[in-house]
Amino acid sequence: MADQAANSTDGRRRLPSVDRLLATEALATAGAEHGRSQAVDAARASLTAARERVAAGDPAPALDDLVADAIVRLRAAGRGTLHPVINATGVIIHTNLGRAPLSRAARQAMEAVAAGYSNLEYDLAAGERGSRYLHAEALLCKLTGAEAALVVNNNAGAVLLALAALAHGREVVISRGQLVEIGGGFRIPDVLRQSGARLVEVGTTNRTHLRDFQRAIGPETALLLRVHTSNFRQIGFVTEVALADMVALAHGAGLPVVDDLGSGTLLDTARYGLAGEPTVQMSVAAGADLVTFSGDKLLGGPQAGLIVGRAAWVAKLREHPLTRALRVDKSTLAALQATLLHYLRGEAEVAVPVWRMLSATVEALDARATALAAQLCARGVPATVVDAASTVGGGSLPGETLPTRAVALTISSPDALAAALRGGQPPVVGRIVEDNLLLDVRTVQPDEDQMLMEAVVMAARITAGD
Repeated sequence: MADQAANSTDGRRRLPSVDRLLATEALATAGAEHGRSQAVDAARASLTAARERVAAGDPAPALDDLVADAIVRLRAAGRGTLHPVINATGVIIHTNLGRAPLSRAARQAMEAVAAGYSNLEYDLAAGERGSRYLHAEALLCKLTGAEAALVVNNNAGAVLLALAALAHGREVVISRGQLVEIGGGFRIPDVLRQSGARLVEVGTTNRTHLRDFQRAIGPETALLLRVHTSNFRQIGFVTEVALADMVALAHGAGLPVVDDLGSGTLLDTARYGLAGEPTVQMSVAAGADLVTFSGDKLLGGPQAGLIVGRAAWVAKLREHPLTRALRVDKSTLAALQATLLHYLRGEAEVAVPVWRMLSATVEALDARATALAAQLCARGVPATVVDAASTVGGGSLPGETLPTRAVALTISSPDALAAALRGGQPPVVGRIVEDNLLLDVRTVQPDEDQMLMEAVVMAARITAGD
């Protein structure tokens, strides 16, 4: 023990100083590119790690090795922590991987308004102040049939605003079967309470009837709320009230209905072999006074909370102070407008990545998977093409899957390969099934196929110890 401690002390003494590392040509050059303060931090971190290894009994690393390690740390710090990732999981709307990828037109629109000034809140015809919301409102109304529209930062914010503006200090009636928990542990009852409204639950978990709502309506009732259970599904002995019936009851009592669709869609999901999801147009046609839904899920646009409905109720939301706290910026509105234009032109299925992935045929996916597997085998990485199932994700269409084709990588340590892929540039995220690492090409963008192949080859070499 004494000899080991002495060797450890001697090893640490042989380590160079921070200034010595910074004086090397390689680190000086990297420091000039990334900044001296960043280079100092990287050198210190490299030496700290080296001291810990020496204290554990390892020999002191050579100067060149320390410099190389410091440069790696420096470049990693310079890249920041938010990176593009290749999604090979087969989960189309992957919340942890940024949900819906944007179309080329949406990305170009964001870049165009970010590069300089724009008419965000300026009426070019009148030469005076305008409204930022008009850039999406007309399109949303045309696509959904609504009288008016408003855009906030996300759907939870949309629901919070609607309840705060219309029901603060009063009662909101909702079915017990719709008191859902959304992503991140946020629950509808909690959102409702934060709005200042009082929750009135009716019915049971699995069965709610129109008479339950009728009995709950009283002088303190502000509105009826329907929450679409988009992230789970009840089957069996289940009854829920049709939206049109709820609307008729509410309007007969002089009350509005707010319909929270959660994900929300403008296209019929049944066309793609999935369960039918209620569209925004259906809710508007059924008479819902306000309909809220997400911009970055099945719509395939940027993160936003979209509110459409009757003009008088939307006006009340627009006038509420919370609207300013929840407002979106110019880049979000630019991307949203470009995305909505795809729907208006009838090109969403080919232009919006989410719908392109949903509509991809097994034959097309098989061709891509086969080409990728052949390239990997030619580069020494064993790969086969297998049947698999993709999921929609993002709290949409629970339990629904699409048949797909995936590249299976069969190696002794799929976990090590998965870790190496996640640590690559670009990072790749797949999924492990029965000791195989699967790469589902449905969620890989077509222009990423070559990058994916190179990333797998590099990760395989790292895992093999080359």
